[in-house]
Amino acid sequence: MSHSLSLPDTASRTPSRGMMRLADLMLLLVALVWGTSYGVAKSALQFYPVLGFLALRFVLTFGLLLPSLLRCTPAQRRDALRSGLPLGLLMLSIFLCETFGLALTLASNAAFLISLCVVFTPFVEWGLLKRRPARAMFGFAAVSLLGAALLSGGLQGQLGLGDGLMLAAALLRALTVCMTSRLTQASSAPALALTAVQSAVIGFGSLALALAQALSSAPQGVSLLPLPSQPAFWWATVYLVLGCTVFAFFAQNWALKHSTPSRFALLTSSEPAFGALFAVLALGETLSPLAWLGGGLIVLAALWTSARRS
Repeated sequence: MSHSLSLPDTASRTPSRGMMRLADLMLLLVALVWGTSYGVAKSALQFYPVLGFLALRFVLTFGLLLPSLLRCTPAQRRDALRSGLPLGLLMLSIFLCETFGLALTLASNAAFLISLCVVFTPFVEWGLLKRRPARAMFGFAAVSLLGAALLSGGLQGQLGLGDGLMLAAALLRALTVCMTSRLTQASSAPALALTAVQSAVIGFGSLALALAQALSSAPQGVSLLPLPSQPAFWWATVYLVLGCTVFAFFAQNWALKHSTPSRFALLTSSEPAFGALFAVLALGETLSPLAWLGGGLIVLAALWTSARRS
């Protein structure tokens, strides 16, 4: 971009206690629905390929949110495009790194490496936004990372390309959180309109990649796979669109106007703990005592962060 964004001064940005409390609650709910998304998405991907499903999920989201974008004033629409296009590209990159990283590494490695986002975020916030997080945030991040190591079993085996992609996804998550905070602070666009633009970038970007992949494997012509008819696929799709995309993206964009990137990262770092609990209760999986301890530490760090009002 040729222009630069200026942030309001610190005093004008300081959120009220009530707004911070509401932002904390919304971020914990985001962590809850994102934690359940892995099991739900895994069931949907049994019926349809990854890029096609990402395209379907986010194009549907864009269609649902398009009226909110059309209702905006011209200035709000410009702000939504100016903020949503780069944020959408960052999020598309995260989805691609996570998707292909998961396919190339152990699930335990992927879970641990993506949790490094909570460690990267305070440093990215410090470097990009010139805001040094409170010292306690680094301690909370260390507790959360220890919990993630216990929950996932830590790194195993020889590290390879998949691990590098998961590490890139963690860094991109930290960058996206900080860029969202920066761009939304200076934007007049409603959160739903911003979510619509982000969804369009991810959805149509995934569709373009799916078509390019199909064309490379069949240069003589592309034939799209028919959508599945199984009810389980569509129930999973509806949950991911409404809960894990419309609500979660809206909550993320709104909460980052009333919170900080480091606080956001710590609160949403409880995502793997909720995911593990969902796997136990809904999918019949079992956890070791150490994994339960790790999940408890992650939740403790999130609650500790929420209780600290500085």
